[in-house]
Amino acid sequence: MELHEIHAATVTVEVIDEKTGEAFRRELPIDYYETANLLRLKGEDLNGNPSELVFLSGTGMDRLKGLMGKGPNEDPCGSHRKNP
Repeated sequence: MELHEIHAATVTVEVIDEKTGEAFRRELPIDYYETANLLRLKGEDLNGNPSELVFLSGTGMDRLKGLMGKGPNEDPCGSHRKNP
């Protein structure tokens, strides 16, 4: 089975303190969603309001530019040739 997306209701964050070198792990209630195009993290801000961060991959950024008409004027898959 080929994996096309990853989704989880919690994330585990591991950090190493710069001063002591000690490692800390925390499980956080953050909705995690990832595809080849983006990584999205959803949770709540300090006031309990919905908040999210979206990080676009290089592929996702190229596709977004193409949708906005700012990408290269070429056919990336080679299937849209003009008929002679």
